[in-house]
Amino acid sequence: MYNRKSLVMFASSMLIFGTIGLFRRYIPLSSALIAFARGILGGLFLLFYVRVRGSGHKEEIPPRYFWRLAVSGAVMGFNWILLFEAYNYTTVPVATLCYYMAPTIVVLLSPIIFKEKLTLKKMICAAAAVAGMVLVSGVAGSGVPRGGSLYGILLGLGAAVLYSVVVIMNKMISGIDAYAKTTVQLLSAGLIMIPYLLLTKGFSPESFSGQNISLNAVILLFIVGLVHTGIAYVLYFGSMDGLKAQSIALLSYIDPVSALIFSAIFLREPLSVPGIVGAVMIIGSALISELAV
Repeated sequence: MYNRKSLVMFASSMLIFGTIGLFRRYIPLSSALIAFARGILGGLFLLFYVRVRGSGHKEEIPPRYFWRLAVSGAVMGFNWILLFEAYNYTTVPVATLCYYMAPTIVVLLSPIIFKEKLTLKKMICAAAAVAGMVLVSGVAGSGVPRGGSLYGILLGLGAAVLYSVVVIMNKMISGIDAYAKTTVQLLSAGLIMIPYLLLTKGFSPESFSGQNISLNAVILLFIVGLVHTGIAYVLYFGSMDGLKAQSIALLSYIDPVSALIFSAIFLREPLSVPGIVGAVMIIGSALISELAV
């Protein structure tokens, strides 16, 4: 019964993550402002949850780990900016699949950073993911994409690189409660946006005028911060103890698959046939690489 509850919680978190691209499309604010709101609202929600949950003791994060978490949180914030911008310049499916090149990047960097052996299976999976990315980008069919589409693809791949950096940094920080770790990262992601927004004039009056600050935009912004971040992470981490590692690996791909389905239904952005093949190659190779044979 507990496993079933964990299954529902984890699947729900993945479905929530899978809809973030849809919500970003309907928020007429800069990506940096959305990242700022997401980090602060999500971080405060997790902080409130940890206090209400009352684990019985206050866990102190060692200073050396705290600063690593703060830096990884800052990287997470800029990762969000690139991803949110990618949604603006290309379709949600293409941006999502670019982003899901992150596991392949981690696999390729692991031998250098963690001295892990790059097995034949992982090399084949990495090659399949790259080939899938070529199909998704449209390079194979009609040459190099032009204009916004190419820019969106590059932004999505940039977000994947930054997310892989966050994953690698997290692997170097162990023995800390997942909620406490993520709270620091989320708040850091939001706070790093303040100087960035000041430098880029993101807090100018023009950013908060007209339709940009409509009631709908505010509601959607709070949903992204509280639901797509705070609640989704509570469900995600709350399900970990009730699931096996391979189950987590399998269920994690509800996120990209649901993103492709939702965008096709609600945004009328279906993938082409080569794109579908590429999607299967990217998601399938990442999944096979994670699962034990």
